[in-house]
Amino acid sequence: MTLNRRDFLYQLGLGVAGVGLISSLPTTLPAAPLRAFQLPRSLPEAQGITSAGLLDFVNAVEAARLNLHSLMVVRHGKVVAEGWWAPYAPGLKHTLYSLSKSFTSSAIGMAVAEKKLSVEDKVVSFFPQDVPATVSSNLAAMRVKDLLIMATGHDKDTTGSLRSDPDNNWVKAFLAQPVEHEPGTFFLYNSGATYMLSAIIQKVTGQKLLDFLKPRLFDPLGIEGADWETDPKGIATGGWGLRVRTEDIAKFGQLYLQKGMWNGKRLLPEAWIEDATKAQIQSKGGSRPKEENDWLQGYGYQFWRCRNGAYRGDGAYGQYCIVMPKEDTVVAITSETGDMQAILDQVWKHILPSIQPTAITARPSAALKQKLTSLALPLPSGQATSPTAARVSGKPFQIADNPMAIKRVSLAFQNGAYVCTLQDDKGEHRVAGGIGRWVEGDTDLPTLPLKLVATSVPNETKTRMAASGAWSDENTFTMTWRFIETAHYENVICRFTGDDLQLEFQRSLAILTKSKDNRPALNGKLLAAVSQGK
Repeated sequence: MTLNRRDFLYQLGLGVAGVGLISSLPTTLPAAPLRAFQLPRSLPEAQGITSAGLLDFVNAVEAARLNLHSLMVVRHGKVVAEGWWAPYAPGLKHTLYSLSKSFTSSAIGMAVAEKKLSVEDKVVSFFPQDVPATVSSNLAAMRVKDLLIMATGHDKDTTGSLRSDPDNNWVKAFLAQPVEHEPGTFFLYNSGATYMLSAIIQKVTGQKLLDFLKPRLFDPLGIEGADWETDPKGIATGGWGLRVRTEDIAKFGQLYLQKGMWNGKRLLPEAWIEDATKAQIQSKGGSRPKEENDWLQGYGYQFWRCRNGAYRGDGAYGQYCIVMPKEDTVVAITSETGDMQAILDQVWKHILPSIQPTAITARPSAALKQKLTSLALPLPSGQATSPTAARVSGKPFQIADNPMAIKRVSLAFQNGAYVCTLQDDKGEHRVAGGIGRWVEGDTDLPTLPLKLVATSVPNETKTRMAASGAWSDENTFTMTWRFIETAHYENVICRFTGDDLQLEFQRSLAILTKSKDNRPALNGKLLAAVSQGK
């Protein structure tokens, strides 16, 4: 008997309420609507870029398995190429990791322009209630500028100490750390320093970082729906945690390319743009010699200098806002890669030489358009069905005691789709997926194992995801769950043997680093067999 979608959901015990709580089945949910204001579009050749060079870039990053999620190239203020690797899509936000830092720096620039502070102000002056009993000379000397250029004088990143503070007072924890070097003289990439910039914005303006930026940056650029992770006291993390869309990244880069002007209005002083994007201090990073290394070109106010006269904001696993002033070009990229330098190498190898001084008379390449509209990340490989599917479909397995507190698991299959239900100490969690295709929706499953830092967006209880699955062999069903407003995904492998189930989790961060996921494999037995004493 063939069940329709509603009957299938009722059979699984979801009822009418459940229809709105889980992923669509079998159709997909649309991404959030695009903003009313978008950058103008143009053909690459009309703006002096060869389609062939752009196509070569896309082919190269795919061949190198650099796992891009999105790409947007802007020349002379017009988008000439854009693409999203499904299930990523234009209307989805994407976590920026440390690309967030460049936005935080911009907030400081705006506050300086409004004379709410200066870069020479001492950090301790903003937080007299949180300074240690004894203030060292180095701590006393630390300026806002030292926070901006990652030269606070610390010998190690302070972020871990902030997050582990028992009182959840990150400002006090930062000020309590030893400052081993004279501020302004020693470069150390330090996300805690950027957090302090966020705390300073909140202190001097009375507004949270996101609220301060909304009328000054996000609204003028047409950036809607941005959100930012916070510390336990509600202060934006600053150094990470911002989510915006790919085009928002491109707009931000275009604002800097235009020296702070936007639609005839000045949003940032030109002098600030100059200071923020020039080398203020010698940076460190990468394993190559300086002439081949985009981490040794110098650091500005939360921006990295690049080779070829460019500069960038960047975030972990390949979140990029690359600005090429000489070429009047911006490149926005989101990804999950273990080799960030490799993405930049391909930009310099293919995109940069494709840029010409004037318009190109050659016809645009149909191949580029076809490629950009058919981008997709790989689906789980395998067969659409197996004899095991009918045997286990909808039947619960009782899971042995485990640190994840998962007590019961079931998989239900119908019409090229599945629903995976996990029950733990917090209740039931359902994930609906397609077989041979993505199904999009929301989940309340915890995403902590997939994140670098255990901070969250205030009041966010669900995460957007896309799920797919396939039978790797007759007894193994492999699901890929992509958390599509983050950079990450995980594989969930279900191995059925008789009345037994083994469940294994592989998070993408472990796959990237070729390490073992720290979550244990779960073992379960068919509930009917348990009740019969088997």
